[in-house]
Amino acid sequence: MEPSIIMYGLAAALCWGAADFSGGFATKRNKVLIVAIVSQTIGLILLTASAITFSESIPPTTDILWGASAGLAGGMGLLALYYALSIEKMGVVAPVTAVISALVPMSFGMITEGLPPTSKLIGFLFAFIGVWLISRDEDSPKIELQKLKLPFLAGTGFGTFMILIDQVQAEGIYWPLVGARVASISAFIIAAWYMKQLKISGIRYFPLILLAGVLDTGGNVFYVLAAKAGRLDIAAILTSLYPAITILLAWALMKERLKSRQWAGVISVMLAVILIS
Repeated sequence: MEPSIIMYGLAAALCWGAADFSGGFATKRNKVLIVAIVSQTIGLILLTASAITFSESIPPTTDILWGASAGLAGGMGLLALYYALSIEKMGVVAPVTAVISALVPMSFGMITEGLPPTSKLIGFLFAFIGVWLISRDEDSPKIELQKLKLPFLAGTGFGTFMILIDQVQAEGIYWPLVGARVASISAFIIAAWYMKQLKISGIRYFPLILLAGVLDTGGNVFYVLAAKAGRLDIAAILTSLYPAITILLAWALMKERLKSRQWAGVISVMLAVILIS
């Protein structure tokens, strides 16, 4: 495996994990749509400035459309994730989202490139065990499906983003991501207008929202670099290690505690991601 894909993939995981913690904490004090719009707008400004600064050529319309499609999918995932983080424990939401976001591009790879090795299939088993341990009720062996809906939707959105953004053929990375941001912000604004949430009465923890926007943008850039450096499925799985960062920050800064079986589930999920990679 190329060292560059490992470096870029882990850098993306670090950025996305910290971004999820920052954005998730901010959504506990602000409307989710407002946090999403502000953080994505910050990313749009950074990406546009980077494209201009590095004199990146504007790619063909097809690549911009692929970027926009990826932005819509990723935007759906981001909203679902922020809603989930605002009402559930970060240590539960993040790992489940990561498993699904890893399985989606992996499934795509299975369709286009054939079955994965046995180690990756074993990883699937660990993933399902981890999801069960994390999400089941304390006194019941049944999975609380209600708690899984948003993380599953978030993971599906992120996984689809990974597939679509990898379809960009141009060498540049910034303009396609600009297209992704324009599409997601437009969708967020339409949703906010429909839900009558466009009015901003004051944003709490703006520095955290700013940080989430910067880190999420960095994660996207590093992911695209990882995908260009090697296989799509490997890049996707490496970046899906981000829950470890989110959980660590939630444990250290918010004193969030998970029960022992949930920690076992988290470990199982992390093992799954490692095996799948």
